Amino acid sequence: MKAFNDLADFSNEEILALIDLAARLDTAPEPEALKGKVLSLLFLSPSLRTLASFQAAMTRLGGGSFVISPEMSIHGIESRPGIVMDGAAAEHIREAIPVIASYGDAIGIRAFAQRKDLDADLGDQEYTALTDLIEKPYINMESAANHPCQSLADWKTMNELDIPADGGKLVLSWAYHPRALPLAVPAATLHMAAKRGMDVTVLRPEGFELPQRMMQNASAAAEASGGSVSESEDRKEAMEGAHVIYAKSWSSTRHYGDKLADQKLREQHLDWCVDETWFGNAQDDCRFMHCLPVRRGVVVTDDILDGPRSVVIQEARNRMLAQMAVLHQMLGNSS
Repeated sequence: MKAFNDLADFSNEEILALIDLAARLDTAPEPEALKGKVLSLLFLSPSLRTLASFQAAMTRLGGGSFVISPEMSIHGIESRPGIVMDGAAAEHIREAIPVIASYGDAIGIRAFAQRKDLDADLGDQEYTALTDLIEKPYINMESAANHPCQSLADWKTMNELDIPADGGKLVLSWAYHPRALPLAVPAATLHMAAKRGMDVTVLRPEGFELPQRMMQNASAAAEASGGSVSESEDRKEAMEGAHVIYAKSWSSTRHYGDKLADQKLREQHLDWCVDETWFGNAQDDCRFMHCLPVRRGVVVTDDILDGPRSVVIQEARNRMLAQMAVLHQMLGNSS
């Protein structure tokens, strides 16, 4: 495996093989599988689970890792092309990336969306500009429009919970958040569930429609796998028969890059906080999923998050196991 950038790059059979490998590594550890291997981790945006889970994964497989981020005691990094570097930044990304990559056998890169130009973010232009600078195998630890590590872990979690693929229903719901957030997780979740073969409904208020490009890609994946993709503003209609509600906030695509207009629109939807009333006509054991971090009392109530519907901790642990499988395939002797 030379890159883990998008679940769309893999067949369902390959994804299931990774999930099976993750489960095997959990029950039958291989503490020397990556002995002597080093993973470079570049975080251009903050993280808790991604950073800790990748470090833990490499350690459990016998390898090592190191972390670089602008918050650390390094020179300021400039990313703009053609810039005269007479400001605070002392290092350009065009030198920093190849150097960091050269110290490891593979590199993980995390870089959030700029949230200024929707087309640029949907095309993952900034992330692609970074990966074009390296020749080593690489892992997408979240980009402007994708989060394959989260989606692989979520697929594994649903398999463990016996949530059906064929005939299973996932509601990807917008939830209130005081800030405009990236599209990476909703885009990746939508495509993952569609690729898994589920019936996916995007539940959102007017103005927070996901881009047509994302919806079309997901619809194509669903058609190939026997699922479906739809969208709704009606909470009761969307939740009917749901096996999973996956809550996540995202920026208004109608006002993308316009912070004030986005804020004015989202503040009209403070009631989009998941509580037990949302589950009235869902499956009795409908589960609540979220990538974390999550704002209690804003995105979801304590009763749901601390109750039997929530599987967020299971999802988070599966991040480590799913990434162990990816690293094993990428850096192990079988790669």
